[in-house]
Amino acid sequence: MPRPKTVGDGAVLDAAHRVVDRAGPGGLTLAAVAREVGLAPATLIQRFGSKRGLLLAIARRAADDGGAPLREAARRHRRPLRALVAGLVEIGSAVSSPESLANQLAFLQIDLSDPEFHVLALAHAQALRREIAALLESAVSAGELRAQDTARLAQTVQTTYNGALITWGIYRRGTLASWMRRELESVLAPHRTD
Repeated sequence: MPRPKTVGDGAVLDAAHRVVDRAGPGGLTLAAVAREVGLAPATLIQRFGSKRGLLLAIARRAADDGGAPLREAARRHRRPLRALVAGLVEIGSAVSSPESLANQLAFLQIDLSDPEFHVLALAHAQALRREIAALLESAVSAGELRAQDTARLAQTVQTTYNGALITWGIYRRGTLASWMRRELESVLAPHRTD
C-alpha cells in the first residue's frame, strides 16, 4: 500500500513555479524544488519522472485552468469590464519583477520550440481567449460595450495583455499592475458605451 502524500502535487507545482520565477526553467533542479517544498528529490522523481516531467506538469496545470482567474474575477466583480481588467491584472501579478519576467519568457521559449509544450501553451492561450470573449459578451449584454465582433476584440485584448507584460519589462515605469491596467483600459475605451 503506497504511503499517503504529505505534500500534494499542487504544492509541489507551486514550489516549482517559484523556482522558475527566481531561476528560470534552466535553473530549475529537482533538488531546488525539493528544498522549496520540503521533500526528497527522489520523491519528485517518483511523481514526475524528471525535470522535464515536472516542467510539463507546470505547463499542463496552466493549460487546464487557463481561464480560471477570469472566471474568479467575474464572481468578485459585478461589472464584466471591471472583472476583465482585474482578472488580467491578477494573472500578470505572477510576474514579480523584470527578472521574473525574463525567467517566464525563458519558459515561453520552451513552449514555442518544443511541440509537447506548445500544445499546452496553445491550450492555455485558447482558454484565456475564450474567457476574455465571454466577459466581453457579458459587457455587451450589460450595456458596457457597444455591440461588435467580441471575438476580434478578445484577440486585441489578449495581444494587449501580452504586449503590456513585455513593454513594462522594457520601460520599467511604475508597477506592472498599473501599467497593465492603463494599457487594457486604453484598448477598451473606444468600445465603451459611457
